[in-house]
Amino acid sequence: MALTDLLDLPPAGALLGLDPGTKTIGIAVSDGARIAATPVETIRRSKFKTDASRVFELYDDRQCVGIVLGLPINMDGSSGPRAQSVRAFAANLMGFRDVPLCFWDERLSTVAVERTLLEADTRRSRRREVIDKMAAAYILQGALDRLKS
Repeated sequence: MALTDLLDLPPAGALLGLDPGTKTIGIAVSDGARIAATPVETIRRSKFKTDASRVFELYDDRQCVGIVLGLPINMDGSSGPRAQSVRAFAANLMGFRDVPLCFWDERLSTVAVERTLLEADTRRSRRREVIDKMAAAYILQGALDRLKS
């Protein structure tokens, strides 16, 4: 199936949300009804094969039918080096295993999650532990909300 548009993902079933960074990959999953995104874990990046194996282990365990991948677009709408890196990650992921995958604009997702964690008076060390998987949930929830509208 490969790269697709959000609206072309399978119409039902859980989705896996990914927030790939240079050092970590935040992972979230939706419920089968696609109402809510839940943070799952943060993978500390190592070899691509190891990272991809863990992503697809979670994909299978959660019976997902597609992946929503956060794409870091610049504020002016242009694509920079980080967006190119995420596109390369997506291509490698699809080369590892062909599943429905779409990009979702993740502008300011980490900032929004950081603000929420600060408002909740979360310790700095705890924020570092959870921010990537929470950002993945924020990204996935944005896509779920779009699918509902």
